[in-house]
Amino acid sequence: MSAFRSTPATSTSRASRPRATRRLGGAAALALAALALTACQDGKGLQDEGAATFSDSAVATPSATATASAGSGSASGSATKPGSAPKSGGAKATGTAKTTGGDAKGSSDPSAAGNRVTCNGSNTAVTVQTVSRPLNHMLITVKNTGTKNCDLTYYPVLRFDEMQWAPAARKDTQPQAVVTLAPGQSGYAGALLSAADGSGEGGVTGHRLTIAFQGRTPLSDGGASAVPSLPAAGVYYDSSLTVTYWQQSVSDALGS
Repeated sequence: MSAFRSTPATSTSRASRPRATRRLGGAAALALAALALTACQDGKGLQDEGAATFSDSAVATPSATATASAGSGSASGSATKPGSAPKSGGAKATGTAKTTGGDAKGSSDPSAAGNRVTCNGSNTAVTVQTVSRPLNHMLITVKNTGTKNCDLTYYPVLRFDEMQWAPAARKDTQPQAVVTLAPGQSGYAGALLSAADGSGEGGVTGHRLTIAFQGRTPLSDGGASAVPSLPAAGVYYDSSLTVTYWQQSVSDALGS
């Protein structure tokens, strides 16, 4: 009898096992779900950050690419090689600067600053001659014999023999601009040698004349002086001796 009763008990135990298994399975599923939920909440384990990162990159990358494409094709090249100048821009700018510098340095314009010098005894031929009209006047002629334009600045500084004073320049003859001579051209100045009415003092005859040239500032050294030939009889002058500023024409130099 007891053996007969044990059979249903065994049968009942076996029948209840699937239910226990199902309960355990459900509990395990719940545990896994809770674990997954916890992992998502604390940022560990399986998470959506990878997808979020990909999404951000996917949005940012096309925008950055579009900007780089719209700006310059050399942007990525500059980023790849730090310290290197962009292919377009730097190289072209350098080339332009060199070309411009070369043109300025090698300019053939005779009036350019680098091609102009001061007229003096080393690059001119100087002659003097007395004239009958106006009375007691002398004409000084300076011809540019050099290869560059030269400037006749201010007025000639005259010295006969060993004279200890410099003749004054007539202020009313100062031109509006400096007289510039191209190669082969001539400039002029006039000198009043003595007073026509005899009011001058200390009259003497000079046999040697030195003409000094001025530099860019008044009475500065303009370079080599000139010693033009004088008439064999010499040139008479007195305290009335004055000179004009350098002029472009003979008529301006002699006031005629």
